[in-house]
Amino acid sequence: MATPYKRLDKSQAAVLLVDHQAGLLSLVRDIEPDKFKNNVLALADLAKYFNLPTILTTSFEDGPNGPLVQELKQTFPDAPYIARPGQINAWDNEDFTKAVKATGRKQLIIAGVVTEVCVAFPALSAMAEGYDVFVVTDASGTFNEITRNAAWARMAEAGAQMLSWFGVACELHRDWRNDIEGLGTLFANHIPDYRNLMASYSTVKAAR
Repeated sequence: MATPYKRLDKSQAAVLLVDHQAGLLSLVRDIEPDKFKNNVLALADLAKYFNLPTILTTSFEDGPNGPLVQELKQTFPDAPYIARPGQINAWDNEDFTKAVKATGRKQLIIAGVVTEVCVAFPALSAMAEGYDVFVVTDASGTFNEITRNAAWARMAEAGAQMLSWFGVACELHRDWRNDIEGLGTLFANHIPDYRNLMASYSTVKAAR
């Protein structure tokens, strides 16, 4: 049975960035490293642009997983930051679930490393508790396409929606008339070809 279409709503959504850690990023092989990091930072930028509550969490930082990507700390200096001492599933950490519930949001936009564990486990746990989950596929990474596709299928069958960060941004924005330059600039910062669109738009606008 198909899952009904539930649209992302910026008044109902929160962002969970799970285990984007220096050590774990080295495991990502289903997408090129530079593209992957760009996608993660694009998701962070759109979370900030739409003023979405954002929660950062890491797993076993003192071990081989390593510290959180520095740019995420810089983007969200005041966001809840939960360094889990050992729980593999972030949802098993009481501080993390308290932070999620404190947002008051029922739509959870989730991305992380690795997809079949750090994303799938809390996504499945959240859905079991009644949350609507939106997985950002290109800001989540893992060892290879086989494990990625298995994780996507598992989450989708449980009711999660799969989107790219670009899809998330467009669904939240709804209408270009809400702000052309702001979102267009965000896109141009993370999609090189989009700079051509914004340059064209600026030229046409100046000529009016």
